[in-house]
Amino acid sequence: MNMKSQNFRKSSKLFGALCGGLLISLPAIPQALAQESTVKVNPRPSIFSEPPYNRSQSPVSPKSGVIPPRPVPPAEGQLSPIPPQPGARPLRPIPGDRTQEPSPPTVSNDQQPLVEPRQAPSATIALTNGMVNIRLVNDTAAKITFQVIGDTAPRSLEGKSDVTLQALKAPVTVTFERQDGGQLIVTPQGSSEPGSLEVTFKEATNAAQGRSAMRIERNGSVFLN
Repeated sequence: MNMKSQNFRKSSKLFGALCGGLLISLPAIPQALAQESTVKVNPRPSIFSEPPYNRSQSPVSPKSGVIPPRPVPPAEGQLSPIPPQPGARPLRPIPGDRTQEPSPPTVSNDQQPLVEPRQAPSATIALTNGMVNIRLVNDTAAKITFQVIGDTAPRSLEGKSDVTLQALKAPVTVTFERQDGGQLIVTPQGSSEPGSLEVTFKEATNAAQGRSAMRIERNGSVFLN
C-alpha cells in the first residue's frame, strides 16, 4: 500500500506541474499571435505615405551647384516651334517632302490666243504695184449682186454676162450672192495679163459648195469663204 501511495503522489505532482506550466504559457500565446499578425499585415510603411501619393511632402528643391539642362537649339534647316496663337487653327502637315517647287502659272482659256487653221489659197497671182484687176464672169441664168467692200456700192451682174473691176488695191474683199437665193460655185484663176484675176460663177447644187466672199491678200493669195 505504501508503494502505491507514493506512486500516486508522484503522479499527482507531475500532473500539477504540467497544468501549472500550461496556465502560465496561455497568456503569452495571444500576445505572440497578435504581434505576428501585426507584422504580416503592415510589414513596411504604407505606400500612400510615400511620394508621389503623399501630397503633404514639399517638392524636392534642386541641389545647390547643379546646373539645369539647357534647351537644345534646332538643327540647321529646322524651324523653332512657334507657340500657337489664341483662336488659331493648327496647321496640317504636308505629306511628302517639305520643300515644294512653285507651280507654273496657269493661263486661263480667255487669255490663250485663238489660232484658227489657215486654209490653202484657192489661187495665187502676181500683183502689179500692189494693184489687181478682177473680171467677174456669170455663167448662171440668175442675176448676181456683188460689192467691193470699201470701194463700190452693191452692183448687179446679169446672167450670162461679165464685168471687169480695175485698179483695186490689195488687200481687197469682194462679196457676191444670187438674187434668187441659190448657191454659187466660185472659181478664181490667174489671167494671161499681169495683175489680173478671172472669177467664174456657176450654180451650186449642194449648199456646202456655196461661196459668198473672196479676199485677195497683198502677196497675191486668193481665199474664198
